[in-house]
Amino acid sequence: MDNNRYCVIMAGGNGSRLWPASTTACPKQFMDIADTGRTSLRNTYDRFLSVIPQDNIIVVTVQKYRDLVMRDIPELKRENLLLEPYARDTGPCIAYAAYTLFRRNPEATMVVTPADHLIFDEDKFREAIDKAVEFVSENDVLMTLGITPTRPDPNFGYIQVTGGNAALQKAGAIKVKTFTEKPDVSLAKVFIDSGEFFWNSGIFVWTAGTIIKEMEKHMPEVTRVFGGWEHAIGTAMEDDFIGRAYTDCIKISIDYGVMEKTDKAWLYPAGFGWSDVGTWESLYTCIGEKDRNGNIYNTAKILTEDSRDVVVYSDTYDKLVAVKGLENYVVIDTGRALLICPKDDRKLKEFTARLSMPGFENYR
Repeated sequence: MDNNRYCVIMAGGNGSRLWPASTTACPKQFMDIADTGRTSLRNTYDRFLSVIPQDNIIVVTVQKYRDLVMRDIPELKRENLLLEPYARDTGPCIAYAAYTLFRRNPEATMVVTPADHLIFDEDKFREAIDKAVEFVSENDVLMTLGITPTRPDPNFGYIQVTGGNAALQKAGAIKVKTFTEKPDVSLAKVFIDSGEFFWNSGIFVWTAGTIIKEMEKHMPEVTRVFGGWEHAIGTAMEDDFIGRAYTDCIKISIDYGVMEKTDKAWLYPAGFGWSDVGTWESLYTCIGEKDRNGNIYNTAKILTEDSRDVVVYSDTYDKLVAVKGLENYVVIDTGRALLICPKDDRKLKEFTARLSMPGFENYR
């Protein structure tokens, strides 16, 4: 296995759209939200063991989740756990990881992935990673894995490739034309009908050297606070250095900070089946055996009547949940909170945003 290959697993998100099952104390990456028998983080780590040397798998998370990471991956070496003082989105997270890997190995190729994705075909996934890594090792580009959209979902970013439909008939990587972050349903439908757009999976492949150069060019407000990293990262001064850097660091995604601006963006079409399981609606769409009325549930005790397309989730497996007269709803019951709301991502997001108000601190 190529020792220049590295994987960076980003595990610092708070998973707020899957509240109340996912909370700031234990977000979805540390849960078995997809009912696989393992947490999402553990699934992601195990998935990469077949394509990345174990010693080259890095996890980046915020300090408060350190113990949760080590619970799920007890064999992870301390030097392979990068702790952010605060969550600053994917831009600073990737900058920290890129500088770390470049110091360890200037020839490093990075595969960057969220910790909470669901992959349906592991063999095709490994094939896609291998081909993307091979391409970026020979070309000075920033690669993202693109997923063929199956529905006009407004929760995903969309990537248009150059060359139109003709380019899609060719196997291999395609140069990116445009990025559009989370369009409304009508525009997403136009994108899908055109046949030129992919979902942005949030899985990236590039060399550490290339992403550092592109961040310094397009995201100087972030790289500036990492000035002097060469003398701090990997030394006893690292924790203090990172603490100061993050105090002055803005919150910005790598998509907005770099990928939408660079001329080096390429896409590798991936057919391995994917979901970010980011919302209750996406969970309903991609997993779970539905009953004859389209309901899915994770509890052994369920009683339904005149209810259709409902998601029922309880953190107590043998608790009876009775639902009557609901359609397209979520019923989420935990020890701390009960949510009953229409299964509409936008409405749910607007509603649960009120949790930021005073008085709800213990329930977020």
